Amino acid sequence: MVLNIGEVVPEFELETSEGDMFRLSDLEGQWKVVFFFAKSGSPTCKRGCLSFKEQYELFQSLEPSVEVIGISQDTVQQHKKFKKELDLPFPLLSDQERNVAEKFGVPLHLGLFPSKSSFVIGPDNTVHHVYDWLFRPRKHVAQIISALSGDGGQ
Repeated sequence: MVLNIGEVVPEFELETSEGDMFRLSDLEGQWKVVFFFAKSGSPTCKRGCLSFKEQYELFQSLEPSVEVIGISQDTVQQHKKFKKELDLPFPLLSDQERNVAEKFGVPLHLGLFPSKSSFVIGPDNTVHHVYDWLFRPRKHVAQIISALSGDGGQ
């Protein structure tokens, strides 16, 4: 079951594309967008990551600022290559066993393909918005920014 609005996001720890460990609690007290994507290099996922990149400065300029985190089943090495290729300013985390995706309730389409889902998480680590972006990554990022701006980031 997908985490719903108002639910507390469980703590997690994953390896970044740089080989460091990322903990959700490292961003405690901050707004964050955690987005799950299927595969580095796939056309839709590439567009989705680029859409977050194009709007990253806007996320950072919101009051309070919002951090963006991407997660997929790709290996650390695949993420490192993908992040460098696209010059992404935000961390990519490796969830090869789907442990974190399962904690968030991110489904598999047709039992094979990870859903592309985003969660807007407040400073108190509760879910404020949930989005599915299977085919429209640009519109998806615009919706998140609009929701955050409408909330005043709150």
